[in-house]
Amino acid sequence: MSGFGPGAVLRLAALALCTLALLPAQLLIFRLRPLRSATIPRLYHRIVCRCLGVRTRVKGAPPPPGAGGLIVANHVSWLDISVIGAQRPLSFVAKSEVAAWPVVGLLAKLQRTVFVDRARRAATGDVAARMGQRLSAGESVVLFAEGTTGDGTRVLPMRSALLGAAHEALGRNGGEVTIWPLAVTYTGFHGMPGGRADRALLAWYGDTELAPHLKAMLAIGAIDVELAWGTPIAMGGQGPGDQASGKQISRKQATQAAQDAIRKARQEALSGRPAAS
Repeated sequence: MSGFGPGAVLRLAALALCTLALLPAQLLIFRLRPLRSATIPRLYHRIVCRCLGVRTRVKGAPPPPGAGGLIVANHVSWLDISVIGAQRPLSFVAKSEVAAWPVVGLLAKLQRTVFVDRARRAATGDVAARMGQRLSAGESVVLFAEGTTGDGTRVLPMRSALLGAAHEALGRNGGEVTIWPLAVTYTGFHGMPGGRADRALLAWYGDTELAPHLKAMLAIGAIDVELAWGTPIAMGGQGPGDQASGKQISRKQATQAAQDAIRKARQEALSGRPAAS
């Protein structure tokens, strides 16, 4: 997997040409019809997956078209963006630093990414208000609730602050947040199961630089990934056994339920059999 032959060079060149070709069109649509700007990003993410040899298997049911949903996913690599983005029109929540990255920052802005400044205490409320507007409009928003990328071998504890703030923002308009757990699992290469070290190779975390990581991904040739949708969670609704008391699911309970669903789906994807309940 460490080689970087002519095939990888050709795929990188194809990706660069597609970026240059689609960027002006997306800039124009973004400025004239911003609410219609989801088509080209989805096409672009599909091209990225094709150039990197990504083969995606989808399990479970995603949010129905037109139904706004907060998609809570685990985060392994920058490739997660394209793997998820190739499936349906949506936008992402990302740290504010991403906006300043060369090329990547521009692409993120053109997909209407919601940027959050973690250094500002008031940022959570601002971001939640924008998320609430999009969810109320029937859009899907992806939140990587771990707050960072992991090493590809486990799911990190998920944070509940943005989930709660988004629910509060919607609640002021009489709305509710439906959380859709989504497990992203890189299962192997070329149809063969990958081990712990292989999953760590795909992960992009810590001080890993983007260019060498992209080069390694291109050299792999074929990456197998599973997207598993969990049962939707109505935050503010009633959980199992709570109907009689009228007790509602809190943001922390909803976050924990999403985290548990993602961990279970990853275990099933890696073992090839249902996880124990």
